[in-house]
Amino acid sequence: MSYIKAGSDASGEDIKLFYTDQNPAKGNSLPTVVLIHGWPLSHEMWDYQLAELPKHNLRVVAYDRRGFGKSSQTWDGYDYDTLADDLKAVLDTLDLHNVTLVGFSMGGGEVARYMSRHNGARVAKVAFVSAVTPYLLKGDNNPDGVDKDTFDTMVETINKDRADFLQTFGKHFYGVSLVSHPVSQAHLDGDFARAYVASHKATVDCVRSFSETDFRNDLTQIHVPVLIIHGDADKTVPIESSGELTANALPNAHYLVYDGAPHGLFVTEKDRLTDDLLSFVQDKTLATNSSSTTTY
Repeated sequence: MSYIKAGSDASGEDIKLFYTDQNPAKGNSLPTVVLIHGWPLSHEMWDYQLAELPKHNLRVVAYDRRGFGKSSQTWDGYDYDTLADDLKAVLDTLDLHNVTLVGFSMGGGEVARYMSRHNGARVAKVAFVSAVTPYLLKGDNNPDGVDKDTFDTMVETINKDRADFLQTFGKHFYGVSLVSHPVSQAHLDGDFARAYVASHKATVDCVRSFSETDFRNDLTQIHVPVLIIHGDADKTVPIESSGELTANALPNAHYLVYDGAPHGLFVTEKDRLTDDLLSFVQDKTLATNSSSTTTY
């Protein structure tokens, strides 16, 4: 297994981040894509993209956030400053250049914070997919956000019965209902297995981090090409509270809305997502059709 050291914990033990690196032998001769997973999954959520993107002359790296997947289950460090530093450890240790950061959901926050905290070092482009940016929590200065009660209930339910929460949340994640089955039960079972190996503490702390962190100032520090992708049927991270506001904050970004797509569009719209990411990384024209809105 491949690990990157991301500092040490309070006892002096190394904090290790698990990663996978596709096409590493070609090193920095290739454009590099770094995939940052969402909550409460691991890098394995990128299964389809990891299988396809490297076929197109790209180096592709994905890693497990601390507390999730095969990475160290630290007691703390789930704030975005620390998570952005972990991302820096990945880029620096692997000596990656000409990087396109792709942040899904919670991972979008890591992209935004990295770009401001580390001045976008090594990064050529960024993509926000179903991302939590710019600020999810509703307040006087953020009237389009989500009520705090929603996140409090999530934490309470996780603390009561994390397994039951994860199974219910998985259906919500993909828009599964009595009449709609965009993913199989086998896929939901796989996601549950991926999510349940995370630490309980990390699962709870990350809810507070992605719901309460304000990325509005971070977005102003992004000075590279940006792609924003969001599904307009996303009930997990509502587009009105996230994708639309991120596009408003980054008026020169390419903004694609996937008509009818839920939060987990990396599976339900996997072919289109891969095509759009490829076009963005390779400087090709991003197509717009009946399933997308204006390109900014």
